[in-house]
Amino acid sequence: MTTELTVDLESASELANAPFSRVCALTEVEAETPELGRYAGLIESTWTIGDKLHGGTMVAGSAAAATEWLRRIAPTQAAMFPISASTDFLGAPVPGEVEYEVRTRKLGRQIALIDASLIQDGRTLVHTAFTFSHLDDAVPQYAADHAGDMPAEPPADALAYDERNPMGKIVHVAQGSSVVIDPAWARFLAGEKSEPRLRLWIRPFAGDEQDPDVAAFFALMAADMSPPVPMNLGHFGWAPTVQLTTYLRRRPAPGWLRVIAHSREVGNRMFDEDQLVVDSTGAIVAQSRQLALIPQPR
Repeated sequence: MTTELTVDLESASELANAPFSRVCALTEVEAETPELGRYAGLIESTWTIGDKLHGGTMVAGSAAAATEWLRRIAPTQAAMFPISASTDFLGAPVPGEVEYEVRTRKLGRQIALIDASLIQDGRTLVHTAFTFSHLDDAVPQYAADHAGDMPAEPPADALAYDERNPMGKIVHVAQGSSVVIDPAWARFLAGEKSEPRLRLWIRPFAGDEQDPDVAAFFALMAADMSPPVPMNLGHFGWAPTVQLTTYLRRRPAPGWLRVIAHSREVGNRMFDEDQLVVDSTGAIVAQSRQLALIPQPR
């Protein structure tokens, strides 16, 4: 009995130390035709913003399903990984069980195209078109200074997403990772207005960071981690994403990821938001661009 209890406690500790791995853990189920792949997954309430499933997490789960499918149907292309994701949100899934349906559009030696649909209660709620290729892990021929004066680790005055920070009460993703925001850019936290730009630090838990695939999927998720930048202009509430495009450039180095977000134009109905994810070495890991609706007063 003591041995069984010890094993159960160790298993529980491992699960708690790798919560994002559960997003990426999939079970293949029977599909309607051989041309389709189908996987069962679970996205828990940890991965929500308010009561909405976090968009970047759903993209990452879909990427894991598409990767599983490619490795099954084309073992010789198993080294390929999703480098681009174009996502449309057709509905708002709730935390819990989901299914992913995947379909091959093209299978080449350099590029593969795979579509993935996130399904819940028989409805396709998120659709992502993935481009697969080989990640660009070599030292770049040219790289700008992406992070500027943003340090590789959060400074002492950075605000953790916890009970002392209102963002910690909304962004439940911070229960499955470490998230810290820069107050110098997040002026809305002090009741002030500022430019539509934000920056934060995010890091996966140790168990998730140790798995190279999970760490890469986590970086893909992190490219949608910034709060809506119009918050600095006084616009609060849910900002539904119309379309999200995400790029994964390389696998992240261990350590904190820096997320830098800004908008070029905040209109009366829509705004754009670009997010750049830089790892502890200063290399670009992921980047995204989305068009979203400005929160409207209720």
